[in-house]
Amino acid sequence: MEEDSSRSPVVAGVSQVSFLQRTLERLSSTQSLKLSAEDEAPVAVIALQRYLSEHSDEQQQELHNYTYDVTVTDGAWRAKCFVHPCLNHLVLANTLRTGADVSVTQCSFVYNERRLGHGYICIEKLRCGAETSVVLPRVNDVSSLPMLIKHGMEGSVLLHSDVPLQVSRKHYLSLWNNDDPEGDVWTSGSSSSDTVLDVSKITLLSSLESCFRSTWKPLPLLVKIIHKSRLRYYGKFGLKIDYPYQAYFEVADQSGTMSLVLWNELCPEFYQRLNVGTVLYLQNYTLKQSYSNRSRPQMDHHRLKTFNSIEICLNPRNPASVITVVSPKSVLPQWGLPEVAYLFTPRSELEKLVNNSACDVIGLVTFVGRVERVKSKGNKGPEKYWTYRWVHAMDGTSHHPFILEIFSSSQPEIFNCICPMTYLVCTQMRVCQVEGSSPYLTSSCETETFITGYHKSKPYVSDPRVKSFIQWTKTLKDNVVLQKTAVGGHYCFPRPPKIFTQSATDASAHVSLVAAADLKKELKTLQYREHKQLAIQGQITAVRKVTQASSDCDGAASKRRAGLEKPGPRREQEENNSNSESEEDQDVEHSLQLQNPNQDSDVLSWESSSWPRQRREVSEHLRHGGLFQDSISQRFTFDAKIVLLQRSNLQPTHWTPEQNADTIPPMACPGYYQVTILGINKQIAVDAAFFPIVSADEPRAVGLPQDPHGNTMLSCLSSGFLCPLSVTTSHGDSALPKPEEILATAGELEETHVVCILDLCHLGGDEVEVLLNKVYRVTEVSLS
Repeated sequence: MEEDSSRSPVVAGVSQVSFLQRTLERLSSTQSLKLSAEDEAPVAVIALQRYLSEHSDEQQQELHNYTYDVTVTDGAWRAKCFVHPCLNHLVLANTLRTGADVSVTQCSFVYNERRLGHGYICIEKLRCGAETSVVLPRVNDVSSLPMLIKHGMEGSVLLHSDVPLQVSRKHYLSLWNNDDPEGDVWTSGSSSSDTVLDVSKITLLSSLESCFRSTWKPLPLLVKIIHKSRLRYYGKFGLKIDYPYQAYFEVADQSGTMSLVLWNELCPEFYQRLNVGTVLYLQNYTLKQSYSNRSRPQMDHHRLKTFNSIEICLNPRNPASVITVVSPKSVLPQWGLPEVAYLFTPRSELEKLVNNSACDVIGLVTFVGRVERVKSKGNKGPEKYWTYRWVHAMDGTSHHPFILEIFSSSQPEIFNCICPMTYLVCTQMRVCQVEGSSPYLTSSCETETFITGYHKSKPYVSDPRVKSFIQWTKTLKDNVVLQKTAVGGHYCFPRPPKIFTQSATDASAHVSLVAAADLKKELKTLQYREHKQLAIQGQITAVRKVTQASSDCDGAASKRRAGLEKPGPRREQEENNSNSESEEDQDVEHSLQLQNPNQDSDVLSWESSSWPRQRREVSEHLRHGGLFQDSISQRFTFDAKIVLLQRSNLQPTHWTPEQNADTIPPMACPGYYQVTILGINKQIAVDAAFFPIVSADEPRAVGLPQDPHGNTMLSCLSSGFLCPLSVTTSHGDSALPKPEEILATAGELEETHVVCILDLCHLGGDEVEVLLNKVYRVTEVSLS
């Protein structure tokens, strides 16, 4: 056998020639290798990395906008492989993911025709394995495993580096958004200079406007950062820039403030080193006219003059800017640099703020929602997603928490670690006043977040509001606060308005009303953790109560997922008739159970008189009416912190041993209603889960308009809660209506034209959550 550089000492429990070794050796004599069942062996995915494709296939542009490299291990070796674009859909659905095993069934070896000594394995077909890896438990340290590289290519620096296999790209993107730094190329730390600076020849910001457009070379600047924005990635096909990044900062000196822009290669080098309060000595910068179409922080509280006509540009070349980060101990008072100012607002005064005004907040986190994704609107070029999560935080000035919608702020090490019982600071949050509901705060491009462990030396620690908050927290008892905490689950705020309004002129201002056929398309194209809220009109033809005893959430939903895959674009008469008869028999049985509540059963249901006939006539029935484990929030405990955060965060780019930590026991499903909605043209039906709020202690109850109602089926679907909400301390559950009492009123749904607000979220794999948020009667609909 040919001498191969990928030989390695024997690893305990693994044969000397591993699966990956054998595969690479066989690829030396064939262009494409198809593996039989006897040849297959599981390999574990330990890294999944994304970058912009070299070119786009317009036929399937969204699938092929980005390219993926996957690093797998068989327990003896690691191999970084290229994921064939035909497998991209597995990544977008989080079916191909880190920490899971896959079986490679077809692969090839691809040589780079434009570079000597560079090539890689391309995985063309694979089969995803079980939830739990059988390979990873026997690996002590993944990073210590040798990297498998083809003989003759050992000298390739690229194959040993944290860079894409496609050599035209120089860096990776974050797996689920474009805002977060990703990879070894990003320099972290707070490297600063103690060099004695010559400040005798500096210029002030107020002088820059006069030298703009002149040939005079600007003198050095000495400024302090007072605001920092999140990263902006502007990469697109055909753009010949290796690091297409941009970041805005607001800097100040004694004369005022001005925007500063960090460009391209300087972002990986400096972005994580430049923080609010950092002092910079800048040389070889350029000036350009300000870009007007961008958001800016609100800075009136700084009481400094703002220069908006031009901005400072720091470029990697032409000319190469010189950036000196000044050590804090070298900063002198005589430089006259302003102090960083904040505008902390207590929860008790939030209602007084006008819509879209900015404020800073500090609070003790009590609820952290799961991370979700939403597609960036109006984006040109490759599609981009924003990642966000909902957070509740108390500050002691009100019985109500701050309701915070926090988008990724290019601080993944903080964003992914927000959890209950931590002290959270959010800057430059924007106020959203909602008619008939509590106000909430949403993050802006200039928002920064900080949690316990990151507050040290931050300028805000001396703010009186912060000190007052810390004093309040000293009066709290952990065991009492823990009883009011929660992590994950479905959460959507604010509630839809009382009147559903469809605007003929501004479709973007409201929830989109879609056709039933379009709903099917939306469900099919939904990506991992993508959230969409849509409206559909029609009538409710059936309601089925699924109680706690019937199944755990995952099990109940998996049965529906199995049924979902059967319908196709063509109607198969025999199959549909068979299914319809089976469903009809089942629903008749449920109706009998409703009429005889004393029977030993935990299923109750109602259906309209016309549904048995309509069921046979529909061309398609989208069966998504279940709950999942990830649909339900869980009580936070310090012992389960790691697992709870893993479940609520997005799938990580790199596998770590913590991913194999003990899992939380499955939650019993608290009970929900499966609602069947028949489209207005009676061609397509869809199942949705209605998960009513029953307790004032639930995170979903915060800010909920709680107008009393009669607990009819329709009023519950309209309000989203059972009346009155129970309180744990008062043992009020007995006051809640029983399911059979609610279902007994479902007759008012008969032939009633309604508009239903649906929350869609792809939870990964084949789990797609469809929840019924609100139902409108026709009398609650308005055209404008």
